[in-house]
Amino acid sequence: MAPFVKLIVTPASRKFFNVAIENGTMQTLVEAGAIITHPGCGLCCGRTGGILTDGERVVATNNRNFLGRMGTSKVEIYLASPKTAAATAIAGRITI
Repeated sequence: MAPFVKLIVTPASRKFFNVAIENGTMQTLVEAGAIITHPGCGLCCGRTGGILTDGERVVATNNRNFLGRMGTSKVEIYLASPKTAAATAIAGRITI
């Protein structure tokens, strides 16, 4: 992961969280420096994992992109597939 990237992972449900623990995905993410939040809603509704501030950029895999939803109205929000989000975290820039 790029050194200036903050990777926040929010499992969609407890079921998927448990599957990711069992298959080693969570361990890999933690070793890469990811912040793992509790299953359910994360930054998409401006709750868990912190609120973004002016000038921050987020590449999110959720399905909503409302102005101000993840922090101030000056946050740059890009929606992407999980594959693109992972490549972006590694590269440190939006990558396809």
